[in-house]
Amino acid sequence: MSAFHVTRILPEDAVAAALRADVLHGLTSRPKQLPPKWFYDAHGSELFERITELPEYYPTRAEREILADHADEIAAALPARTLIELGSGSSEKTRHLLDALSGLRTYVPVDVSGAALEQAGRALAAERPGLRVHALIADFTAGLTLPDTAGPRLLAFLGGTIGNLLPAERAAFLAGVRSLLSPGDALLLGTDLVKDEEVLVRAYDDAAGVTAAFNRNVLSVLNRELGADFEPEAFDHVALWDSGNEWIEMRLRSRTAQTVKVPALALAVDFAAGEELRTEVSAKFRRERVHEELAAAGLESARWWTDGEGRFALSLSVVR
Repeated sequence: MSAFHVTRILPEDAVAAALRADVLHGLTSRPKQLPPKWFYDAHGSELFERITELPEYYPTRAEREILADHADEIAAALPARTLIELGSGSSEKTRHLLDALSGLRTYVPVDVSGAALEQAGRALAAERPGLRVHALIADFTAGLTLPDTAGPRLLAFLGGTIGNLLPAERAAFLAGVRSLLSPGDALLLGTDLVKDEEVLVRAYDDAAGVTAAFNRNVLSVLNRELGADFEPEAFDHVALWDSGNEWIEMRLRSRTAQTVKVPALALAVDFAAGEELRTEVSAKFRRERVHEELAAAGLESARWWTDGEGRFALSLSVVR
C-alpha cells in the first residue's frame, strides 16, 4: 500500500468562526447574501449529488465527458509528477487524470472536509501502489501552502467552482494560484460556458425541486449551527439569469414579512414580504474572458477542450 498522509492547515474552530462571520456580514448587508460554501453539510452534499444526476443539470456530465475523452491529451501537454486538486471532495472525476498521468508520484487533494479527504485519500492510496497521497485540510480561498513535491505540478480546479467567485475574488484567487506555481507548472481550470438562458435556468431550477431543497437547506444549516429559527418552507427558491454579468443567481425569497432570530450572533433579522437573500452566484464564461482573466494573473493559456455540445470547458494554462 502506498503512503497516505493528512496535514491539517485549517484550525479546528476555523469553519465555525467563518460561518459566524459570513452570516453576520451577509444577513446585515443590503441586499442580504450568504456564500454558497455553506450549502454543503452532509445533507446538502447528498442533495448536490442528486442534482448532478438530474437531466437538467449538465455541468458534471459535460466535464466528466471532457476528462474521459481528453485526459491523455492533458497528460501529454503536461506530464505532471504532482497533481494538486482544490476542492477535491470524493476525487471521483480526478481518476481520469490519475490514470493518464503515467509519471505521477504525488496526489495532493485539498478540501475543508477532513472526512471526505480521509475516505477518498485512503481508497486511492490502497488502489494505486506507488502513489503518495498527501491530503490537506485547508480553505484554498484563504491562502494555501503546498507541500514540497516533485515538478512539474498540475493544479486542477474543476467543477466550474471558480464561477462562484465574484470578479474581484476570481482575480485574487487566480493571482494566489499563480503564486503557488513555478515555471513549468500548469493550472487545469473547469469553466461552465455561456449558453441559452432557458438551459441555464433549468439547470438551477429543476422540475423535481431538488435544487430548491438544496437551496433551502442552507437555512437548516444556520438553524443547527447557530440556533437560528428560520422556517425553510417560508422561503421560495429563485433562479435567474443576469445577462449583464453573465451569471446565474440563486436566491431565497421570503413569502411573508417575518423576523428571524440568530441567538449565536445575538441577531434579529427582518425580512419584508418578497425580500430576497442571495445564496449563490454562478458565473458562466466565454473563451476570450477565460484567457483574459488567466493572463491578468500571469498564466498563459495553452490548451482548450470542450464536451461534444460545447457546454463546458477545461483550459490548461502554464507558468513560463
